[in-house]
Amino acid sequence: MNDPAAPQAAEKAARESYGRLLAILSARTHDIAASEDALADAFARALERWPSDGVPAQPDAWLLSVARHRKLDAWRHSRVQDQATQTLLLLAGEMDEASAEGTAVPDERLRLLFVCAHPAIDAAARAPLMLQTVLGLDAARMAGAFLTAPSTLGQRLVRAKARIRAAGIPFEYPQARDLPQRLQDVLDGIYAAYGTGWDDVDGADALPRGLTSEAIDLGRILCRLMPNEAEPLGLLALMLFCESRAAARRSETGAYVPLDQQDTLRWDPDLLAEAERCLRLASEMKSLGAYQLEAAIQSAHCERRVGAPVAPEVLVSLYEGLLALRPSIGAQVSRACALANARGPEIGLRALEAIPSDEVASYQPYWAARAHLLAAGGARAAARQAYDRAIGLSANAAVRSYLGAMADRL
Repeated sequence: MNDPAAPQAAEKAARESYGRLLAILSARTHDIAASEDALADAFARALERWPSDGVPAQPDAWLLSVARHRKLDAWRHSRVQDQATQTLLLLAGEMDEASAEGTAVPDERLRLLFVCAHPAIDAAARAPLMLQTVLGLDAARMAGAFLTAPSTLGQRLVRAKARIRAAGIPFEYPQARDLPQRLQDVLDGIYAAYGTGWDDVDGADALPRGLTSEAIDLGRILCRLMPNEAEPLGLLALMLFCESRAAARRSETGAYVPLDQQDTLRWDPDLLAEAERCLRLASEMKSLGAYQLEAAIQSAHCERRVGAPVAPEVLVSLYEGLLALRPSIGAQVSRACALANARGPEIGLRALEAIPSDEVASYQPYWAARAHLLAAGGARAAARQAYDRAIGLSANAAVRSYLGAMADRL
């Protein structure tokens, strides 16, 4: 027997269930690194056995059972016999019974996100750790999103996993008093996952676009888990506004289309309506946060679909409010562009030049914005140099082509 669907089934399980499986494997032992090794071995065995044996009725349960037994074998080999080992033996038997009964593997991704947000873990490692453990991304793929070298990010992740194991960090939702501290990191991790998928990097497999769906799914689950918190609703609204425009980001020929030139008829009305509902619910809670402001900015951009674009000065005010709540390089660059639209390119350029140069040396949106504003102000030579810098920093062929065409017009 040679089941041709086996590789696709294994890929689907990796894309849709990796985080859930890793969370379950790690929950009792607090050893994420060992759980990753066991899960990798389970996927390798699936690729060996499923083509000849057939895809199991419950692929996730099969993978979890194989991974658990792989961990138990490793402990037996090293003669480690402790309470965690005995617990895992029981759990392995329980999972075998659950598989026979067709019970679905529970969703533990959010629990693992909160584990990764524990205050004992280095703050700079929390969001990357979430992306790696819950979504299976490696350091090389994540490094650009965090403006960090892959080697540096990899070292942070190794230290974070060791910290979880050594400190015995509990795999549980935080107490109410600890919620605000961890919630922000969880929101950041989900949004980083969405952004990684949205980037649509050249040469990537099907995983990146799948990340946007998974991030939105996690956002919806978090809103149900914490219905009285405004910022999860703000984050969900932000992602939905962005996702509603996904089909319009490319022309029929695959060319990149900037937001102000997109065909609004290609925007998804259902996602837009859901986004507006989420933003309205968040605003009714009277607890303003940065993600709500970002969603409000996206909502303002989307008003163009009904022929009522928001005044440029309103966008300036929204960005200034965002910077007051949570300063970031991205918000500073966006505010500069809003200033240029409201008051002219020279004002926008001044705002860009006020950002420390070392913080934007490798930040592609800064150079694209600078090139655009220089060109609008008639500084063609400087604009061409900025376009070249932006093109060199872009990982996407469609964006590079668009920027190159803008430079050629000079």
